[in-house]
Amino acid sequence: MALDTVMLSALVSELRPKLEGARIDKVQQPEREQILLSVRNNGENLRLLINAGAGSGRIALTQQSFENPAEPPMFCMLLRKYLVGARIEKLTQPNWERLLLVDIISHNELGDSVNLKLAVELMGRSSNLVLVGSDGRIIDCLRRMEYGGDAERRMLPGMIYRLPPEQRKPLVFNCDRAQIEDALNASDASKPLDKRLLDGFSGLSPIVCRELVHRAFNDISCLPDAVEAFLESVRAGEFTPTLLLKDGKPAEFSFMPLKQYGAQYEQQTLDSFCELLDAYYSKRELLERRRRRARELSHSVKTARDRIQRKLTSQREELERTYGRDEIRKYAELLTANLYRIKRGDSSVTVEDYYVDGCPTVEIKLDPLKTPQQNSAAMFKEYNKLKTAETHLTALVAEGEKQLDYLNSVLDELERAETERDLADIRRELLETGYLKKQKDAKPDKSKKQGPLRFVSSDGFEILVGRSNSQNDELTTKIARRTDIWLHTKQVHGSHVIISCDGLEPPERTIAEAASIAAYYSQGRGGGKTAVDYTMVRFVRKPSGSMPGKVVYTDYSTVMAQADEALCEKLKK
Repeated sequence: MALDTVMLSALVSELRPKLEGARIDKVQQPEREQILLSVRNNGENLRLLINAGAGSGRIALTQQSFENPAEPPMFCMLLRKYLVGARIEKLTQPNWERLLLVDIISHNELGDSVNLKLAVELMGRSSNLVLVGSDGRIIDCLRRMEYGGDAERRMLPGMIYRLPPEQRKPLVFNCDRAQIEDALNASDASKPLDKRLLDGFSGLSPIVCRELVHRAFNDISCLPDAVEAFLESVRAGEFTPTLLLKDGKPAEFSFMPLKQYGAQYEQQTLDSFCELLDAYYSKRELLERRRRRARELSHSVKTARDRIQRKLTSQREELERTYGRDEIRKYAELLTANLYRIKRGDSSVTVEDYYVDGCPTVEIKLDPLKTPQQNSAAMFKEYNKLKTAETHLTALVAEGEKQLDYLNSVLDELERAETERDLADIRRELLETGYLKKQKDAKPDKSKKQGPLRFVSSDGFEILVGRSNSQNDELTTKIARRTDIWLHTKQVHGSHVIISCDGLEPPERTIAEAASIAAYYSQGRGGGKTAVDYTMVRFVRKPSGSMPGKVVYTDYSTVMAQADEALCEKLKK
């Protein structure tokens, strides 16, 4: 569900004791639509996330970690100028709107106190974050907008900030039972009850309307009772942070238990609304960030892969045609043995095929413009040409298949890339291998290469995981000791995994955990159990001239492992 007005009211009640009086220490903008405020209150350091995205708008304390851009956006710099060192005085939600006003006391260049407002508008596609000065004028906003016919709500610096206009529908929280009954009776009887409720009142979201109708047994005579009971619980502040799970994954959230879904979803009660929103959005936004950041690189890699695939198809067809060359050589030898039978100008000749038992006759086509000797020589030449072509095409196909396999492994890495630095490492690798061309006006890459991912097994053994093909090579051939244990998913693209043993033999539990990590950081992540091979590093060899990440190995054992995200998070350093 979107963050509706009641959910925001519950959030504000939870945030007030945490934020009112808090000092703003830091302002960051990890994404275009996200602002992260680091605040301190009563000796506690907190992080307040404000998201003005269309489908993920919210304001809540968060435990998530975010990667900041190398250069902060202009809006972030402006907020730093006005908000760093300021104090949050009050949080208000006017008129049950999806809007939160954060009153802030800051100081100007002369040290005088200045009253500012941070307006957090969580209204779907119109979501915004607006900084308002003490004179009521907009200093700046996350999204500068001009609404065609509504000049009063244009969001531009210097314009007076005005609250959203009130809806024509009555606010349900201001209605008594008689007004509720009158509005329902006057509504369009052809519409479903939840639509009639939604059309009749403001302050109710579609999911709440469906829930109230469900609690009223879809009976209009019982609906006023259900609405009244709901309003009483909201006015009393009776809120329950509820997360709905489907197949173990967050599918919905609410400020109250939802009965409308029956056994379709598993319902889980959390300790706070901030924790609820973190649980619902964190994984979803991480996947979206990955897809968005990797999109450009993925397009380039897929273009190169498709080009190689088309070339391979053509080369394989040509290679298949060379397999008939022995028939051409046989005809050439038969012609040579029967030159006395052929006259210049003949278009064919019938001879005995002494290569087959019984010597049946075969007809050989000829070029009438050539002499018998020239026809024979042309066939031998065609045979030799096809023989040479087979050698050349076999090498080309092998090289193409090697490149295709490499590019598929890069696409797998892009699917699993978690940070901008991961993408920078992959981009650097593609530049080094020539699949990306360096732009003439491109800024020099100042990002440092990352080390491998690090985990510690339950038995205390360090487990290292490569982030890219180039890092896989470095991890296996340079970092790992010869007596360490090397793991990789069997016949599936994935990261190289090393168990640092220091000369000891790792327990079976450590090997099982490392195998699970190898399965998670591979193409087998989304499936069932995956076969994982493991051996000592001394039995792993990188062939000369092979693509990054490509190795061969011997003397290995195989274990079946399930990709386990929870285990990876638990063991990660």
